[in-house]
Amino acid sequence: MNLLPKASGSRPRLACEIAPEGVTAARAFTAEGPLESVARIPLAPGAVTPGLKPGNLPDRVAVIAAIRRALESIDVRPNSRGAELTIILPDAAVRVLLLDFDALPTKLTESLPMVRFRLKKLVPFEVEDAMVSFQVMSSSKSNVRVLAVAIPRDILQEYETAVREAGFEPGTVLPSTLAALAGVAAPEPSLVVNAGSTGVTTAITRDGVLLLHRSVDLQPAASGADPTIPPQLQQLSADELANEIAQAVSVAVAYFEDTLSTPPSTILSAGALSADALRHVLSGNGYSEAEAVRVRELIDASAFSAGAVTGSIPRGSLAGVAGALRG
Repeated sequence: MNLLPKASGSRPRLACEIAPEGVTAARAFTAEGPLESVARIPLAPGAVTPGLKPGNLPDRVAVIAAIRRALESIDVRPNSRGAELTIILPDAAVRVLLLDFDALPTKLTESLPMVRFRLKKLVPFEVEDAMVSFQVMSSSKSNVRVLAVAIPRDILQEYETAVREAGFEPGTVLPSTLAALAGVAAPEPSLVVNAGSTGVTTAITRDGVLLLHRSVDLQPAASGADPTIPPQLQQLSADELANEIAQAVSVAVAYFEDTLSTPPSTILSAGALSADALRHVLSGNGYSEAEAVRVRELIDASAFSAGAVTGSIPRGSLAGVAGALRG
């Protein structure tokens, strides 16, 4: 998996994000250019239930059909030449961690085992049976900070198999928020919130370096669950969901202030929750008008060509594919 890559044009020029709310596809001719065409196919609740255990795609048939329809809508034929694409997975299906080492070998054959060993106590699955990738975020004489990503192989296989059965070939695989972060152009510190019906991730970047990545699962606690309903199909109430999102943002804002000695001037919104909806959630959960932080979409109109029809697609849902195509 490529993490926060520089714009090199080395990845496929097609991207597809599989999320609980729907499948989004996009195409761009160059890494620096705008999205030339985009499409989004909604999914019924429960079709995608991301997590770290098998069963992420309860309605595989619907997901496969949505992948095919989304890509066909941007004029990509299944089982054709050039059908390789970047897949973007829900954050809940992946673990993203920042790790600190006193030192790290430069050879991958020596450094990867060290990263895997550190992850053993930090992730709730067998690291030896997982796909692990990492990238050095910063280094000094006494510290090396690493961004590590791990996903159980059987979970990764679920998504890749669905893409192949839809008639396309998986190339690069990225978690949703890391994909979206590639679209953050400003060198100054940025706080990004990627929220949806099943989870919220907050991330802070500064000049391309990741300072914080925190994901919160928004499934209800087991103690309050209805035992007759499968856990992956249970939903929080609207008020509970809003409160959890506001709490996650509050924690990220506090971390931003503690780390950078200044509050964020703007929150960048990605994912299924629009900037307007996120602003409403914050204003209704402890943020007064005076304290409210400016919220805007992570990507703006400049990310799209004149021919890309986006009016019916939530802007935040395009953040992942737009960022993925920057690489």
